[in-house]
Amino acid sequence: MMHTQFFGNFLLNKGVITPDQLIEVLKIQSTTHKKIGTLAIHAGYMSAHEVEDVCSLQTRCSKRFGELAIELQYLTKEQVDELLEMQLPNYMLLGQILIEKDIMSRIQFEDVLTEYKNTYEIYDLDMLDEQKEMVDKLLMSFCPEEEITNLKDILFYLKLLFNSLIRFIGEDFTPLKFITLPEVPTDYCVSQSLDGSFSFLSALDMEPDVAIAFGSRYADKEFTEMNEYVEASIGDFLNLHNGLYAVNMSNDFSIELHLQPPAVHEATTLDTEATAYLLPIIYSFGRINFVISIL
Repeated sequence: MMHTQFFGNFLLNKGVITPDQLIEVLKIQSTTHKKIGTLAIHAGYMSAHEVEDVCSLQTRCSKRFGELAIELQYLTKEQVDELLEMQLPNYMLLGQILIEKDIMSRIQFEDVLTEYKNTYEIYDLDMLDEQKEMVDKLLMSFCPEEEITNLKDILFYLKLLFNSLIRFIGEDFTPLKFITLPEVPTDYCVSQSLDGSFSFLSALDMEPDVAIAFGSRYADKEFTEMNEYVEASIGDFLNLHNGLYAVNMSNDFSIELHLQPPAVHEATTLDTEATAYLLPIIYSFGRINFVISIL
């Protein structure tokens, strides 16, 4: 599931954090270890006030969090053992870092986490259909039907896009809200058209330094300058993702789409022919802009 990406978006929309703070947190998320207090809040075993009590007591003695929580009768030994075995969801890691960086208090985090879960009905999901419904609801929160035509096609494409980003680039990103543009100015942009039962243009645009980082992650090599390898990596990512989309559309909906060769645009205006929808995506290494225009 993509809870981290949507939770970051939720925090930004609430004005709880700034884009710069989110980027800072995403940079250190991959090296963050789970804390039993955060796990206890997530499991519903302890309140934020109780976690604060234990943390405050820890500053005056050398005992572990679990030991003190048991002594204070906030947790049982069985619950501590269970928490230590738990896998902390990535959106909880995000919250843990926000607390450690003094961007949010535990009380603030508990409140906003409760609101997030209630808004999007997030809980332990076992059924695939329920997972799909939840992702649809999350996507709709920043992809409103009244503002975007062909919403069903875009939602299906976006789910695949997020999966491709997580798989090939990394999960340390947060999508923002769609922006409708009459034309799209570019820095370094790779676009690709798909034609067939219907036609659309997709594109990735980013500043050169972000393009270098993006290409490095995709190729799993350390690029230090903008060159043909970086350009090839970004083009290959877009071509691979669109190829996966075309295969899914053919297999699931009997819709045939044909990929055109990727094209590069630098410091110019992208000609989309129809209304363009720009989705900003914040990564720890910078911002990429995804563009889609259905003809």
